[in-house]
Amino acid sequence: MNKQSLVDALAKKTGMTKKDSSDALETILNTVIDELKKGEKVTITGFGTFEVRHRKARAGRNPQTGDEITIPARNVAAFRAGKGLKDAVK
Repeated sequence: MNKQSLVDALAKKTGMTKKDSSDALETILNTVIDELKKGEKVTITGFGTFEVRHRKARAGRNPQTGDEITIPARNVAAFRAGKGLKDAVK
């Protein structure tokens, strides 16, 4: 399922127009992104938790040359599924 399919399903289940469904989905996604940018955690009970994790700098290898390189530290987005989602998928 892609984003457009999700918008279509949301419109069908809620009776909203596709435009309104698209706007609602965009607002939710942008809100999650904005909170992650601030370093905040977003928890949707029964679904899961979005959070930012810090990766330390580490050594790696350039696959083309085999030379050792340093991979810089960075923040990455992470998702941990909640109990309700885990149970639904079983």
